[in-house]
Amino acid sequence: MKNFIPFALLVIFFTGSTLQLGAQSMSRQEFTDTIHTMPSFSIYQDNYFITGVPTNKGITKGNSDIKYQVSFKQMITRATLPLNSYLFVTYTQKAFWDIYKKSSPFDEVNFNPSVGVAKPIFNKNDKIVGLAEFKMEHESNGRDSLDSRSWNRFTLTYNTPVGNNGMLTVRGWLPFAYKESNPDILDYVGLGEAKMEYDIIPNRLTSDLTVRKGLKDWNGAISARILYKLFNNSNNQYLMLEWFAGHSESLIDYQKFTSMVRVGYVIKSSDLNILRDKPKL
Repeated sequence: MKNFIPFALLVIFFTGSTLQLGAQSMSRQEFTDTIHTMPSFSIYQDNYFITGVPTNKGITKGNSDIKYQVSFKQMITRATLPLNSYLFVTYTQKAFWDIYKKSSPFDEVNFNPSVGVAKPIFNKNDKIVGLAEFKMEHESNGRDSLDSRSWNRFTLTYNTPVGNNGMLTVRGWLPFAYKESNPDILDYVGLGEAKMEYDIIPNRLTSDLTVRKGLKDWNGAISARILYKLFNNSNNQYLMLEWFAGHSESLIDYQKFTSMVRVGYVIKSSDLNILRDKPKL
């Protein structure tokens, strides 16, 4: 773990800095036309339902679980705001369900609403090269007393395609109003994360790697996923294998190191396809 995190960061930096942008980038006008015709309501992050077991301890009914996530995005207005930006809200809910225990209780549910603005970035040839987002987010587990966990943050995200098959996402956050319930959370989640996604077989087999580094010692996390498209006639349904190792997979146990491998069904987000696909006119 200690040696792998800096190596993974180096790989992501090297990949993002050496690959060239794909040749099919949208023009400024094509981007504007797409924004005005695409659905206002869409998937934001991947929606999934996966189950799995720990890899760093003996497997029991008590430490095996189901993890699922529901995430959506709503554009508030299609009108262009200052700086060629647009306004949106998102909501993401992630749950950890101890389904194999007696009575199948929910161990943790994390709620993450946000409001933000997004701005396309164009090069000198008026081709889109990235998408920047600035959001104000709240995340909490909806509990009170000693089990309460919550934090707020301003988040700046930059997404850019690399090559014809890759997507690099770099995200940083400035937290506020978090010290009452979890004063040391930054020691485990740090101030940002990086994600590299790569289509091994376009429109069939996808992989991604997400890394983050906490502010203290070697705290942090790695998430690696492989996604296989289930049906030829479906654009976004996949079978996913995920490995998570590190801290802060859930808010209630953000100080606890976990290593879990899970497999299950994913409805993959197409939110960043606007950076990948030139529209068919």
